[in-house]
Amino acid sequence: MSYIDGFVLAVPTANRQKFIEHAETGDAFFMEFGAIRVLECWADDVPDGKLTDFRKAVQARDDETVVFSWIEWPDKSTRDTAFAKMMDGSDPRMDPERNPMPFDGKRMIYGGFLPVVALGDRG
Repeated sequence: MSYIDGFVLAVPTANRQKFIEHAETGDAFFMEFGAIRVLECWADDVPDGKLTDFRKAVQARDDETVVFSWIEWPDKSTRDTAFAKMMDGSDPRMDPERNPMPFDGKRMIYGGFLPVVALGDRG
């Protein structure tokens, strides 16, 4: 079964196009190194919760929009190899000077996940 990296972040709403351009550059890298699919999703219907919610999770301010993203890999090994390549500094697409994050990366939450239920195979 595949392996999933998930991300939630707050992007200044005014930086939507900058975020899309940043994501397209980075996402091309992930696809080149084996990702099956990458989705970058701009909040559309994200309600405020009473106890917790997406906005609270990333301390989103009023002028920011929540982005929910994930990368699907064929397996964890492919993901680990791609992440090692990403972190080794050899690819200019991953250089923060050339492709700066148009959001506060310190408030991004992320993690790797093993699927336990998968319906609707894209096959």
